[in-house]
Amino acid sequence: MNRATARETIFAGDGDYAAFERVLAEAREREAGRIRVCAYALMPNHFHLVLWPQSGEDEAVSGLMKWLTLTHAQRWHAHRHTAGTGALYGSRFKSFPVREDWHFLKVCRYVERNPLRANPFDKLRAGSG
Repeated sequence: MNRATARETIFAGDGDYAAFERVLAEAREREAGRIRVCAYALMPNHFHLVLWPQSGEDEAVSGLMKWLTLTHAQRWHAHRHTAGTGALYGSRFKSFPVREDWHFLKVCRYVERNPLRANPFDKLRAGSG
């Protein structure tokens, strides 16, 4: 999970969601099969990802997230002509390991239902990979 600075809106429309998904696809390609995206949800001011690194490749999560958030922030600022105005994301991403099947299913269910719980009438984008 990663949230915008001061909970500002990152995804204001369909183009913003699509731009993030393109960067996420690039990030997956860069990791060349070292990590899978199992589920995700994009909300106006933050996103959730459920990532599954290959055995022994736990550091791939940090690498993917670093590249993803840096690249997305740079492109977001470039598109809005706001480069140099401050950080897009409020802090480093939050993560925790999931070790049991039941926990994995619970986390995926939470991620995919989160946008509906937050505001069922907002535009949302959720998916499974």
